[in-house]
Amino acid sequence: MIEIEGVAKTFRLVNQGGAVIRVMEGAGLSVAPGECVALIGPSGAGKSTLMRMIYGNYLAAAGRIVVGGVDVARAQPRAVLELRRTTLGYVSQFLRVVPRVPTLDVVAEPALAVGVPPDEARQRAAALLTRLRIPETLWALSPTTFSGGEQQRVNIARGFVHGYPALLLDEPTASLDAANRETVLALIDEAKARGAAIVGIFHDEGARARVADREVDVGRFTPVAA
Repeated sequence: MIEIEGVAKTFRLVNQGGAVIRVMEGAGLSVAPGECVALIGPSGAGKSTLMRMIYGNYLAAAGRIVVGGVDVARAQPRAVLELRRTTLGYVSQFLRVVPRVPTLDVVAEPALAVGVPPDEARQRAAALLTRLRIPETLWALSPTTFSGGEQQRVNIARGFVHGYPALLLDEPTASLDAANRETVLALIDEAKARGAAIVGIFHDEGARARVADREVDVGRFTPVAA
């Protein structure tokens, strides 16, 4: 479901004379349906950079990033947007939504976008918000008014409301209490059971050990200084 081969990434520092910094080269991994691969490595190794390249937020300098048959490294923006709508979900650490939209609609939106009837989409959203212990009294409010932990749980619910065939998870259990942590791990297990291919960053070693089938050390892809 996810195939990465020979991927490189550079950054051009415009405010420093256009200097080019090589941050990754020769990156490669594959993720099968129903498998969770954890990205590991020290801070700055490129875990988040690789995740953003898979999602298409960063453009790869070289190589192939194929998700569901689409090479994200070469695809047109419209094709990447369609991939995100139907196939590739991303649970980031930060909730970015349109202000003033009720939480129930924020969570239901990914399901609505793939044609799920409104009543069913909102039922799915309500079930996830309940599992993640977001009080029903908050569902009509914008999540932009919520605490950080509540926003994180809304983001998780939004990421799991549609059964994406591929999922990217960036610290999904960070800052969660024990009960909500267990709920998130159960959601990941359920996604794997239905065949989702998952790439995740888990600094929580216990969570990583529970859900990850393999670990890939991104530090292996750090360019060696000449």
